[in-house]
Amino acid sequence: MTVRVGVIGAGWIGKEHIRRLTHTVTGARVTAVTDIDAARAEEAAAPVGARVLPDGAAVIAADDVDAVLVTCWGPTHAEHVLTAIAAGKPVFCEKPLATTAEDCLRIIEAETAHGRRLVQVGFMRRYDAGYRQLKQAIDAGRIGEPLIVHCAHRNPTVPESYTSDMAALDTAVHEVDVLRWLLDDEIVSTQVITPRATSKRFAHLKDPQIMLFETTKGVRIDLEVFVNCQYGYDIQCEAVGEEGLVRLPDPAAVGVRSAGQHSTEVLTDWVARFADAFDTEFREWIAGIAADTEPTGPSAWDGYAATVITSASVEALESGHVVATDLKPRPAFYGGAA
Repeated sequence: MTVRVGVIGAGWIGKEHIRRLTHTVTGARVTAVTDIDAARAEEAAAPVGARVLPDGAAVIAADDVDAVLVTCWGPTHAEHVLTAIAAGKPVFCEKPLATTAEDCLRIIEAETAHGRRLVQVGFMRRYDAGYRQLKQAIDAGRIGEPLIVHCAHRNPTVPESYTSDMAALDTAVHEVDVLRWLLDDEIVSTQVITPRATSKRFAHLKDPQIMLFETTKGVRIDLEVFVNCQYGYDIQCEAVGEEGLVRLPDPAAVGVRSAGQHSTEVLTDWVARFADAFDTEFREWIAGIAADTEPTGPSAWDGYAATVITSASVEALESGHVVATDLKPRPAFYGGAA
């Protein structure tokens, strides 16, 4: 079957996913688009022959929409996800699932009451080949029990609109999700340390930041978030276990020997780094809908956990204290203890 997708939000990421669903993913067709800017919605819809509808509710209710993609402004995500659940339609929501823990819990309650998973959250790193290899090694016990994880998330630069809290809410949120998945463990506390600031930042920004997490099982995680590193977009992850370590591979790149040097390219943005992961993410989402199976990707519970942990990290940055995440117990519906 062809899965007919309605898109709510036609900004850059919305347009990119419309392109992906149209030209890269088989078995999908974008049939409806909406955006707060009608002209932008028309610009995104016209090349793929989709209708422009007045708002998210109209997209979700449309007879020619089987599944919903939410790529609009973060504070509006909860409204559209809840409406999709009420309509019984699968919904893919780019992060964040919601900007408050309370709204995330409303989504969890609605989906649980529906009795079937409909929500998937757009944490694409779980679909990256390198991270999947990392998880396979950890799950197979090749390094023994994990003890420590070292991570880095570096961007060459960020615009002046980027604020210190975005280091957790927009940047580290990807590590928060993928580390919970890699370790099959929950983050129970967070601390943020600010070393000497780079002179390359805007004056209002605390950069770099070092985030320290502890999990239920006692694994310690250190994450360097450095968003003005200048040299490129660089994602690093190394898990140290009782019997060995496993490291995330760098993207494949040719080695060039010239003028007495041996060099390899460093990517400069996240789009190129995770393009394949985005493609795989959407292929699997569409395939699951076509097969009438529940989504297997990041769940509403994962979206809730990410919002709670990153919000706690903002509190830790502002207070200078270790902050407990105080996550609620995971419901059995999402694989928690019965």
